[in-house]
Amino acid sequence: MGEVKLIASPQSFPCARIEWALKLKGVEYEYMQEDLLNKSPLLLQSNPVHKKVPVLLHDGKSIPESLVILEYIDETWKNNPLLPQDPYERSLARFWAKFIDEKCLAGVWGACVAQGDEKAKAVDAAKELLSFLEKHIEGKKYFGGDKIGYLDIVAGWISYWLNVLEELGEVELVNAESFPSLYEWGHSFIETSPIKYCVPPREMVVEYFSFGINYVRSLASTE
Repeated sequence: MGEVKLIASPQSFPCARIEWALKLKGVEYEYMQEDLLNKSPLLLQSNPVHKKVPVLLHDGKSIPESLVILEYIDETWKNNPLLPQDPYERSLARFWAKFIDEKCLAGVWGACVAQGDEKAKAVDAAKELLSFLEKHIEGKKYFGGDKIGYLDIVAGWISYWLNVLEELGEVELVNAESFPSLYEWGHSFIETSPIKYCVPPREMVVEYFSFGINYVRSLASTE
């Protein structure tokens, strides 16, 4: 099916999404690690609009943005489908993916960077958003049913990266008591092969998010 390359950074969970999908599909690829502080000409050429990872290169064609890449992978390599085959179920998976990226992720980030009187309010808002995912996963092993699918991959950051964000943000958002189904799913997902082999060392993620949280907080303190 042609040459496959992935321009990515190991700290980035959107990049992990693409690795997970490629591994689940059995697609061989070349991993091209990107320095996010010194972006390469290849990245800037491959994704001139957003200038960020991940970017999938397939036979010289560049595909940016993780959700777009996931669908491209699923449509190009038909084995082990990630998205549901039923059109209605497929549309629901896309809806929840958009919700996770645009609402849940923003809410969690807001709770982690918030300080002072705004902290409790931001935490409550994040938990309210996560409660929708709790209901959606309740009674199921994976969001995709009996096997890992598209939505599990999209939500996969909750299984590993969230804990780092909680630690740095001095908050606790997901635990076994408040979100039992989401908590159990996260632990099951991250321990599944090949998922567990495509996560970066924890200290690398801590360093990455420490910079981001401290930067945002410093901006807020000067306003």
